[in-house]
Amino acid sequence: MQYEGPIYRPPSEANSLLVQATIGCPHNRCTFCMVYKSGPPYRERPVADIIADLDHARRRHGGGVRRLFFPAGNTIAMETDALCRICAHAHHLFPHLERITVYGSSQYLHKKGPDDLKRLADAGLNRVHVGLESGDDVILRLIKKGTTAGQQIEAGRWTMDAGIQLSLYVILGIGGEARSLAHATRTADVLNRIAPDFIRLRTFVPKINTPMLRMVQSGAFTMLGPHGVLGEAATIVRLLDGPSRLTSDHYTNYINLEGTLPGCRNRLLAQIDRALRRPETDFRPFFIGDQ
Repeated sequence: MQYEGPIYRPPSEANSLLVQATIGCPHNRCTFCMVYKSGPPYRERPVADIIADLDHARRRHGGGVRRLFFPAGNTIAMETDALCRICAHAHHLFPHLERITVYGSSQYLHKKGPDDLKRLADAGLNRVHVGLESGDDVILRLIKKGTTAGQQIEAGRWTMDAGIQLSLYVILGIGGEARSLAHATRTADVLNRIAPDFIRLRTFVPKINTPMLRMVQSGAFTMLGPHGVLGEAATIVRLLDGPSRLTSDHYTNYINLEGTLPGCRNRLLAQIDRALRRPETDFRPFFIGDQ
C-alpha cells in the first residue's frame, strides 16, 4: 500500500479500508485550512497503482472488506472514468462491500454535473463528504471556498438525485461575530434546499500558518465564544426542516448534538439551552489547531 502526503478521513470512516486515489487538494486555497498547504501538489495516482493497492488489500484482508475510503482531500475531482474504474474494481474484489466514500467539494461536484455523478453512482460510489462550511456567500468569499451558495445547492441536489449519499460539514463560528446571524440563517436555508443525508457540525478553530489565524491575531476577525457558537447551533437546529441526520462528532465542538431532524428538534434545543446556562469557563479553552 502506497501513501503520500497528509491522509485524513472522516470520523465515520474509522473502520474503513483506506486506499489513496489522489494526492493533495486541487483547490487548496481555503483560508481556514492548513492540511495541504505545504504540499505535495494535487495529482491523481495512476489507475494501475490504485488497482495494485486494491489487489494487495484483497490478498491481505480477504474479500470481507465492507467499507472503503479513497483519500486524499478532494477525490471527487478525479477524472470520472478513472474513478469509475477503481470503484468497479473494488466491488469486484470485495463482494460484501457496503460503501465506497470520498471527500469532494461542491465546486468539483458541480463540475462533474448530473450525468457523471450518475455514472459514479452506477460504478459503486455510495457517499461523498463535502465541506459546505457556510451558506452565506459573504463568508464563502472570505474563506476563499471557491463556490457559492447557489452552486452548493445545485451540486448537492445533483449528488443526491444520482443516488449518492451526501454528508455536509458546517463550521460553526466561521463568520465570526460580524456574520454570525447571517451564517446561521443562510446555512440553514441551504441545508433545507439540499436536505442532505447527514449534517456534521464542526466549530471554527484557527489553525497554524493560515490566513484566518492571522486575521484573528490582528483583530480583523472576532471569534465567537462558546455561547455564541451554541447560539448559532440553536438557530440552525430551529430552522432545519429535515429529514437529515445531525451529528457533531468532532473534538472542536463544545457539546455533542446527535439526532434525526425534525423529530429530535425539541430535544436538541433543550440540550443547547442547558449548555447555555453554564458559564463559558466550563467549556474547553481557546486553542490554535495544528492538524
